[in-house]
Amino acid sequence: MMNNNETLPKELFEPAALDQQQSELIAKPQLSFMQDAWLRLKKNKGAVISLFVIAILIIMAIIGPHLTKQGPFDQDSSRTNLPPRIPVVEKLGIFDGTQTIGGEEVNLYKQNHIKDYYIFGTDALGRDMFARAWQGTRISLYIAFLAAIIDMIIGVTYGLISGYKGGQVDNVMQRIIEILSGIPNLIVVILMLLIFSPGIFSITIAMVITGWLNMARVVRGQVLKIKNMEYVLAAKTLGASNLRILFKHLLPNLTGVIIINTMFTIPSAIFFEAFLSFIGIGLQSPAASLGTLIEDGYKTFQFLPYLMGVPGTIICVLLIAFNMLADGLRDAFDPKMRD
Repeated sequence: MMNNNETLPKELFEPAALDQQQSELIAKPQLSFMQDAWLRLKKNKGAVISLFVIAILIIMAIIGPHLTKQGPFDQDSSRTNLPPRIPVVEKLGIFDGTQTIGGEEVNLYKQNHIKDYYIFGTDALGRDMFARAWQGTRISLYIAFLAAIIDMIIGVTYGLISGYKGGQVDNVMQRIIEILSGIPNLIVVILMLLIFSPGIFSITIAMVITGWLNMARVVRGQVLKIKNMEYVLAAKTLGASNLRILFKHLLPNLTGVIIINTMFTIPSAIFFEAFLSFIGIGLQSPAASLGTLIEDGYKTFQFLPYLMGVPGTIICVLLIAFNMLADGLRDAFDPKMRD
């Protein structure tokens, strides 16, 4: 117990910092919006793993067709329908080049005196499935990223103008979107095939016509929410032009929404291309895409499952990885999800 006559020393009541600049110093470094989103994304293990998987698949799509002796279109009639054979793994009794023919296990590599290894096997024309699978992945990713670029250029610009102008301009632009969205994508592709030959160009034109509609709607909705905020009104008051307001003030604040929708567009475009090629109105053989490889392999799936299993596995991994990454980006950019 302290006596009433005792007093506390004056040192206990001195301020912690006498320097005003030091007292106002912020110890934690300030983070930009993108830096904060990246830190939040790194906490999502599924999104980070998906990012690495996508990076690996993109690298393999670039260098994979060049890692084998045979190119993706080179044929060899003496090496048709060879099952997968993988070094080291073959010693475990799996992927050793054996195939069941007439109820008996036959090693086709030894039977045909083939010393080379075909990790994914060969098809009916003796083409290396390893080279063709990564060539097909390259084409599918090319079409997907092309669709994403189209979305960002046309959809974002259209949505910005429609939402910012409003009034009669917005009404007319939205009626155009409603008309285009009422036309099924498959009908557009078929019409393109009547004008152009089946291939990447016809699929690209179909995506140009209808692929950007969802992006335009989302961007328009966000612009309607933020165009009357204080910083936009201040820019107008200071005499900023409409283009400056659109691309200097509104567009940077829509970055998160644009990135999220773009990431969801990519897997949709991959599946769209594979579907068109599978039903025969997309890319045509001998062109290699994941869709054409699946279409070639499903006919002999009971006897040669690897012909369909390899491209099918790649496309499944791509779709899952892109969707998980898109979910992670959505959580990272959403302010309501802050910890």
